[in-house]
Amino acid sequence: MISYKDAGVDIDAGNSFVENIKPLVKSTAIPGVLGGIGSFAGAFELPKGYKEPVLLAATDGVGTKLKLAIESGIHNTVGIDLVAMCVNDLICNFGTPSFFLDYYATGKLEVEVATNVVAGIAEGCRQSECALIGGETAEMPGMYSPKDYDLAGFAVGVAEKSEMDRVSLVQEGDKLIALPSSGLHSNGFSLARKVLFEKMGMRFEDEFEGRALIETLLRPTKIYVKTFKALKEKIVALAHITGGGIVENLPRVLPDHLYAKVDKSAIRPLPIFKLIAKHVEEEEMFRAFNMGVGMVLVVKEEHVEDVLKAAEGAYLIGEIQKGEKKVILA
Repeated sequence: MISYKDAGVDIDAGNSFVENIKPLVKSTAIPGVLGGIGSFAGAFELPKGYKEPVLLAATDGVGTKLKLAIESGIHNTVGIDLVAMCVNDLICNFGTPSFFLDYYATGKLEVEVATNVVAGIAEGCRQSECALIGGETAEMPGMYSPKDYDLAGFAVGVAEKSEMDRVSLVQEGDKLIALPSSGLHSNGFSLARKVLFEKMGMRFEDEFEGRALIETLLRPTKIYVKTFKALKEKIVALAHITGGGIVENLPRVLPDHLYAKVDKSAIRPLPIFKLIAKHVEEEEMFRAFNMGVGMVLVVKEEHVEDVLKAAEGAYLIGEIQKGEKKVILA
């Protein structure tokens, strides 16, 4: 007789994994969480204090950054990336993250690897002050090679309906403030890998900026939720700088009659971008990478000083002007 395990799926490993992650899930609990791990669905009570609460949802993955985690054996940071890519989108619609769910698919469930991944997800949730209330683990031999895995994340938050339309609030003369990224975040890794490892012949262990190159590349995406909560009343709009860079993401918060004039010389690219730029045209760099800017805030002039003081590393990069909706890097 043939068992499920003979076919490549280990139910006992799955049960062991669930036991491992129970304390990780519990560590993310916040008011509103109902029940615990093990039910068929996670439950979260709608927070009080909203006049017209609206549920917001965002989903994302980590992209080919996962390939570097798998090849290097460093699995405890990509979970932070997974959460960050979702919750950083939520706050751009003035939503406060409430809870998170994950989907982990692999060819062969390695309990230690999967536990490390979920430890990163739990850390991302703690940084975001949201709860990890559920997830799904799929062991699919034949679909994935044994060591490969893929991740998807789902964040849900709540916004006040009257606060969601940020585009209509953006006006001529508003200032643009950059919040620094921690590195590549979770975008542009296909290009980065091609340049660094194929073109330049670099290795994971090569020293870069005083650490192994792989540590720089796997540095997790910065989470801006706490900054948003602290400065919410002084922010007109936010743009999460992901794939497409500043030039494609910033227009998403602009009305049709206004454009964003960005002072390119004010932007502070991190060393990793300068390294990659040795083999990539500048225009392509600004379309593929965040170039050191993880989030752009649109702020009224009277609030600029307060925001610059309160947001770690924040700096001015431009302003909103009248004209066709776009970004001009000048």
